[in-house]
Amino acid sequence: MTRPALSFEFFPPKSLAGSFRLWDSVHALAPLGPEFVSVTYGAGGTTRQLTHEAVTTIDKTTGLKVAAHLTCVDASRAETLEIADSYARAGITDIVALRGDAPKGDAAFTPHTDGFANSVELIEALAETGNFTLRVGAYPEKHPEAADADADVAYLKRKIDAGAAAAITQFFFEADTFFRFRDRCVAAGIDAPIIPGVLPVENWKGASKFAKATGTSIPAEISQGFENAQTEADHDLLATALASELCDDLLRGGVEHLHFYTLNKPDLTQNVCRALGIAPRPRLQEVA
Repeated sequence: MTRPALSFEFFPPKSLAGSFRLWDSVHALAPLGPEFVSVTYGAGGTTRQLTHEAVTTIDKTTGLKVAAHLTCVDASRAETLEIADSYARAGITDIVALRGDAPKGDAAFTPHTDGFANSVELIEALAETGNFTLRVGAYPEKHPEAADADADVAYLKRKIDAGAAAAITQFFFEADTFFRFRDRCVAAGIDAPIIPGVLPVENWKGASKFAKATGTSIPAEISQGFENAQTEADHDLLATALASELCDDLLRGGVEHLHFYTLNKPDLTQNVCRALGIAPRPRLQEVA
């Protein structure tokens, strides 16, 4: 089995302690030689400036390729494109383009009066600049707002056709969930890479809550396993075993790239990569 490409997702810090945790996480995982790392955008665009600062700092100090998340929530077209232009001026060439979640307290996404109505419009505008490699989100299980699974795939094709080079999926718990989704994408004429998103479960209560919010199925045996974990060590051992088995199944099924949601806590991701036999590469030299 050949070594898969890797990528890691981080979120921007909101405090000094969070900053240290982010940098520690980046430097812990950098030796694994990721194809890129990404930095998220808070719900409702709440971390817009923090995301920009984290992206540009990681880019300047580590030599890693950094993909900035960009949404069209609570911003005009001009404001959103100015953010994108600021990334281009800073030498950032990769963007994860998303519609984004509704601001806290809002029941559903409502486009800004002068903003992009959806992710397809955002992708089209970014693609027209010619400045970026664009990746988008994908749901291996039906998006909560989609009419059905086929509508989900059709919408993903619209995003690819608009200029996206690849898609990164929401996390899931069983490899067959991804394989069925991949087959539907191929049948729909999508030929761009579909990268599976993997979540080593750092906190089961939080992960299960998020899974329910995003329509992610939770197998009963996995839920029961975490509920039966008596200690933090038991929890982490189970999390590592489940994520490692999932990744192994994905790789045996032909997956060539694994994207890890790290939650700025690198230990579980490191353990999963170690279990898969993915060895660190020579440490990157920091830019002075």
